Amino acid sequence: MRICASFRVAAFAVVAMTSAWTASAAEGLDLSSVGQPGNAADAERTIEVVLGDNFYEPASVQVSRGETIRFVIVNQGEFLHEFNIATPQMHFDHQAEMMTMVEHGMLTATDFEPMAGHTHDYANSVLVRPGETAEIVWQFTGDAELEFACNVPGHYEAGMAGPIEIVE
Repeated sequence: MRICASFRVAAFAVVAMTSAWTASAAEGLDLSSVGQPGNAADAERTIEVVLGDNFYEPASVQVSRGETIRFVIVNQGEFLHEFNIATPQMHFDHQAEMMTMVEHGMLTATDFEPMAGHTHDYANSVLVRPGETAEIVWQFTGDAELEFACNVPGHYEAGMAGPIEIVE
């Protein structure tokens, strides 16, 4: 009987935790200062970004205000990496979420397992497994200081971030 009750408590905790993640992702993320998702057909350029273990190539990106860019993100490293377009503060806030995902087994060095409604599904961010390729199409309409970064625990701190310079 105690095992059944313990299981119910654990299951409730997982559902509550996941609901909190989903709600924070859906409700608390204001991307207006960063830009907005773009349409691939409207992309003026394609920029290939190679992810290595704790570096990006290119190390920085320059875009024009209002420009729509198609980013093709190729993970040539041995570890899972993220490509996330955001402000430094948004990265800082997201790093706590990523650490929680590691602590609950959703995120490992090489993989990501969605759990009960949390899929890391953000328009400005993508997780890329080793050897895989992903895309983000983004229109740079905002006026914030931006960077692209990997928020997998330890990667940002190891230097896996690059500035996005917005020119008029």
